[in-house]
Amino acid sequence: MEIRRIQTSKAPAAIGPYSQAVSFGDFIYASGQIPVDPATGLVEGSSAPEQARRVFQNISAVLAEAGTDLSHVVKATVFLADMNDFAAVNEVYAKAFEGCPVLPARSAVQVARLPKDVLVEIEVIAVR
Repeated sequence: MEIRRIQTSKAPAAIGPYSQAVSFGDFIYASGQIPVDPATGLVEGSSAPEQARRVFQNISAVLAEAGTDLSHVVKATVFLADMNDFAAVNEVYAKAFEGCPVLPARSAVQVARLPKDVLVEIEVIAVR
């Protein structure tokens, strides 16, 4: 099996020495996505729920490029600048995975700071 880089212009370009995602066999390992609009390069949304919606758009774009979608996510990690935003982001998260036959395993943690001082970042592992 070969490790393959996943790259799409429909999600923000990597802002460092990493890939948007990589595939190995049927697994897709997606780097954390932040709420940057790929067309403008600007952070979208001022609240954590608004930012989470853009994050899921970006994740969906990366997964589509890899030939899969949110219904095939097996693990998600949610990084929050403030755990007080957990409930509001959780509502957006639930809507993103609504209708999925199996919800992914998940971790959610508060971190000291996120890139571009955003409020939320989410990374996923999916299968094809």
